[in-house]
Amino acid sequence: MSGFFQVGETKDRPGVYHRIENAGGVEIAGARTGIGCAVVSGNWGPLNTPVSIDPSVDITTVIGAGTGAVVIQEMFTGGVQELVVVRVGSGGSEGCTTLKGTNLSDTKDAIKLTAKYPGSRKFSVSVRKSLDNAMLKELTIYEGTKALETVSWVESSNDVVGLEYALKDSKYVKTEVINKLCSISEVQQQAFDVGTDPTVDTEAYSTGFSAAEPEKKDMIVVDTDDPAVHNLLAAFIERIYQDGEYPMACVAEKSETSLDDRMLHAGAFNDEKVMYVLNSWVDSAGIVYEGYRAAARIAGMICSGSAAESLTHTVIKGAVGLREGLTNAQIKAALRSGCLVLTVSKSRQIQIEKAINTLVTPDADQDAGWKKIRRVKERFELMDRIDTTLDPMVGKVDNDTDGRAAIVAAAQRVIDAMIGEKKLLAGTVVEDEGNPPRGDMAWFILAIDDLDSIETIYLTYRFRFAAEDAE
Repeated sequence: MSGFFQVGETKDRPGVYHRIENAGGVEIAGARTGIGCAVVSGNWGPLNTPVSIDPSVDITTVIGAGTGAVVIQEMFTGGVQELVVVRVGSGGSEGCTTLKGTNLSDTKDAIKLTAKYPGSRKFSVSVRKSLDNAMLKELTIYEGTKALETVSWVESSNDVVGLEYALKDSKYVKTEVINKLCSISEVQQQAFDVGTDPTVDTEAYSTGFSAAEPEKKDMIVVDTDDPAVHNLLAAFIERIYQDGEYPMACVAEKSETSLDDRMLHAGAFNDEKVMYVLNSWVDSAGIVYEGYRAAARIAGMICSGSAAESLTHTVIKGAVGLREGLTNAQIKAALRSGCLVLTVSKSRQIQIEKAINTLVTPDADQDAGWKKIRRVKERFELMDRIDTTLDPMVGKVDNDTDGRAAIVAAAQRVIDAMIGEKKLLAGTVVEDEGNPPRGDMAWFILAIDDLDSIETIYLTYRFRFAAEDAE
């Protein structure tokens, strides 16, 4: 007799029995590209519904136009490859139009086309016979002169149903049949009645943050310069951080807010998870990058960058000049206030002076490393990868010497991997002797030395006038 046996099981019949064990341990979680999150307004898209996109997606199909589209584009320009978009707002109305149809000698309302989402996008529609097939009609939806979508169906004396079916998967309109017994009349770019945009206020952003909560995200941005929304965002990321996520946020205000007030607002966050971009730049086309636009670009750079690299003295691509240059004293004051300051490099390029967050006064459990963006990214990545690695072991290993050793080994493998990736200098995992295991609980201590970049170089030059040759 043969077969499988379970641990502790004894068989009644003689024979050879076997079981399978995993001798290789758990697979450790690897590093992943940062995922951005834009909680923004727009004139298109579902409200308070997370939508995941990448740089290949046409932004207008997700958010339409406006400040939200600007933020998304800047995040992608900054390097983000994956982005969760949440359109905020409440109310608003959808644009619509009604197509006529002919029934014998009568002309009647045949089918109503309504935009799928509330917003102020200006659509029009054309209906004509197909140029490729005499048996078909075509309907094209336009925005301005741009054709967005074309469908075709078989022409008949009651082809309304055919059009309804052709538009069942439309990205732009919903249909409501009014009279089935009609043949759709031809029209040339018949305009929709324009809809209205939803109301966007502080409460709308709060609702948007809640909608984004279930999604994986490493960096959150908004499309407003309002400090009230910035404070809501900071409170949101602190809450989800306490719940086991590792988010960051980047905000900025416009130059209309005084420099002193901006420094004050930055320091008030006092948060390793919040970055505050202090000043602005311009590109070769004269576009000003300040407020949410500047914050979104820098956020994209932080989110997409490796934890093994610092953004200190990183050049802003496309920037040709500072719109608001600062004196040396102002730069020093801003850095002490936790601001991410832009300066001009020795080669006359616009750069990030020092890659810091708004943490000014660490609490008793924090060291000065929490002030640096690179070191926070390293620490967050370590915690996230160890969480992900150990999660499959919960409830699957015994709370005995062997089980706890398996947990130590799995966590150590993550640390060793990050040492090899030049993200950590050293690290060990041991059981916490001050908290002995009991029941279904066990405690561990991870002692980590993370890496920083050389950001300040001190050179001592020793010159002397050439001494005469000794005789």
